[in-house]
Amino acid sequence: MTLRILIAGGYGLVGGHIARHIRAAGHDAELLLAGRNPELGEPLAQELGHARAIRLDVANPGPALADLGAIDLIISALKDPADALIDAALRAGVAHIGITKTCDELGPVLFATRDARPRRPIVMLGHWQAGVMTLVAMKAAESFAHIETVETAALYDSLDPIGPMTAGDSEGFFGRALLRRAGAWLWVDPEPNGRHVSRRDQSGFDALPMGVLDVASLAAMTGAADVRFDLAVGDSLGTQAGGVASHDIYIDMTGVLLSGRRGRVRTVISDPRGQAQLTAVGVLVIAERVLGLDGRPRAEGGLCGPEALVSADQAISRFQAFGVRIEHHPMDAVEAAPVLATAEA
Repeated sequence: MTLRILIAGGYGLVGGHIARHIRAAGHDAELLLAGRNPELGEPLAQELGHARAIRLDVANPGPALADLGAIDLIISALKDPADALIDAALRAGVAHIGITKTCDELGPVLFATRDARPRRPIVMLGHWQAGVMTLVAMKAAESFAHIETVETAALYDSLDPIGPMTAGDSEGFFGRALLRRAGAWLWVDPEPNGRHVSRRDQSGFDALPMGVLDVASLAAMTGAADVRFDLAVGDSLGTQAGGVASHDIYIDMTGVLLSGRRGRVRTVISDPRGQAQLTAVGVLVIAERVLGLDGRPRAEGGLCGPEALVSADQAISRFQAFGVRIEHHPMDAVEAAPVLATAEA
C-alpha cells in the first residue's frame, strides 16, 4: 500500500523543501500539501507528482482529515497553537512530527500523550534545524570521557530566505531563554546573558540565548553542567566565501577527552543552501525512521525526540548525502579527537 504523508504548511518555504526532499530521496509516498490556500500549492503538487494540495484549517483540522482517509504521517511545518494536529494524530493512531515547539510549550503535549498513549511516534522536533544540531552533537560527544560544557550557536545570514511564519515569529525568538548553568536550570532574559562566539578568521559574532529543545536534549545526553544555545545574525561562511548565504551551526564541547586530557572540541555544521533546506533535511531523516523508509521496521509508538530515533552515524551520513558540511576538530591546542571531516572553522 502506498504511504500517505500530510504536510501541514506543505507549500510554504520549509514545508515545500520537506516535500521536495522526500521526492529527492526516492520515496513515492502520496504527498498531501495542506494549508488555507490550496491553490497556492498546486504548482508544487504538479512539480512533485503523486501529490495534491488540500485545504486545511489548523484551528479545526477534523473535517478535512476525516475526508482524506488513512494517513501514515502528519508533518506539521507550521504553528499549531491548540495542538489540534497532535490531538488528531493521537485519536487516529497516526505518526506526527512537529517542528515548532520550544521548551516552554511542551507541558500540554506531555499530559496529552500520557492520557492517550500514542500508537505511533509523536516526535517533538522543535530543535534547531529539526534536530540536526543535536544529532551531530551526539557524535561529537563520543570524543569525551566526561563533558563539562556544551555551548552551541547558530548564525543566520540575512541573505538566507525565510518563510512568513519564521519572519512572523522572529520577534519572539528572544523571549526568556532556558540555560543549564552549574547544574541548575535557569530561565533568563537574553540581553544580559549573551556571549561572543569566536571564529578562527577573527570574524566572531555576538549571540543571544534561546530556549530550543536542544538545550534539554544535550544536557540529558551528555550530563554536562553547563549547556546553552545562542542565535546571531551575521555573514555566514557562504557569504564570506563570496557565494550564496549558508546556515552555520557551532558546537563547542569542553571536558575530559578519551585520552584523559582535558580539552575543547568544535564541530561546525554548514548547509550551503540555507536554513530552510537544513530544516527539511532534519525532518526527512526522522520521517524515514518513523515510517521505516531507512530499511528498518517502523518506529514504535511514543513521545520522543530525534536522539531516541536515529543514531548519530546514520543521521550524519544522511545529512552529508544532502550536501550538509560537517567539520570536527580540536581547539586550544588540545589533543585531536576522531574527526568526521577536517576543515577550518
